[in-house]
Amino acid sequence: MELRTDVNSVTNWNAPLVWEGTFDPVVIDAIYKKMDPRVAVVVFAVGKYTRFLKGFLESGEKHFLVDFRVTYYIFTDNKNAVPNIQMGKGRKISVIDIPSAKRWQDVVLGRMRWATITIDKQIRTEADYLFMMDIDSVFHNRFGAESLSRLSAVLHRGYYKNTKRDNFPYERRPQSKAYIPPGEGDYYYTAAVWGGYLEDMYKLVRYCYMQSEEDAKNKIEAVWQEESHLNKYLLYNKPTKVLSPEYLWSDYDQVPADIKVVRISQLVKNYAEVRPNGGH
Repeated sequence: MELRTDVNSVTNWNAPLVWEGTFDPVVIDAIYKKMDPRVAVVVFAVGKYTRFLKGFLESGEKHFLVDFRVTYYIFTDNKNAVPNIQMGKGRKISVIDIPSAKRWQDVVLGRMRWATITIDKQIRTEADYLFMMDIDSVFHNRFGAESLSRLSAVLHRGYYKNTKRDNFPYERRPQSKAYIPPGEGDYYYTAAVWGGYLEDMYKLVRYCYMQSEEDAKNKIEAVWQEESHLNKYLLYNKPTKVLSPEYLWSDYDQVPADIKVVRISQLVKNYAEVRPNGGH
């Protein structure tokens, strides 16, 4: 394998930083295949977001951990909207009923609560790895076993070239549990894709839930909801693998030269139309 020299392929705490061209897909799949892991994907499709299920699931079946055992856990307030998709061998959909929400922020904050409860009640016995993903995205290329580790976080496409950590949109108000002091931080991670061992993910999901509950008691909401708490956690509990923005790009942005492959991308959408109270 010829390693890339145009990007950093290791973090300063010596975790792999995964880009196209820094791993051998055949070798890495073979290593993980031996363990035959069960992978859970948790997505929320509430209100008008059910329209994104078909594209997400069909593209996931083409590109996401192909030939691995995968269960998509779809949390929805409208189970009739879950499409009937042709699934690969060992792959299935599990639908979890949740109530509707009035504000999109409540959907975001509720995600951590519902995920915590459901991991506890059900997913823990059915999966070895867990990914949290946003439903309004589509897979375009391989998203394989190179993404697996105890805790894998994805660099936010908007900040991965930023060398000044004080420019990261961390929560800067000390009143919030997500507070990160100036001068601290490694990277800014997206909350739209993250994954890891089931128990490590459970800890992190539960942490985001508990911290946002604390904030709510103190009448404060972190600037980017769960993403702010996620970034706080990962600053003090370093991810064991960092995935480049190939693992979550956006159709809003041009693809720069260092992104050789877009593996999954967020769709352009009209927020005012799909979110219960409009807004970003």
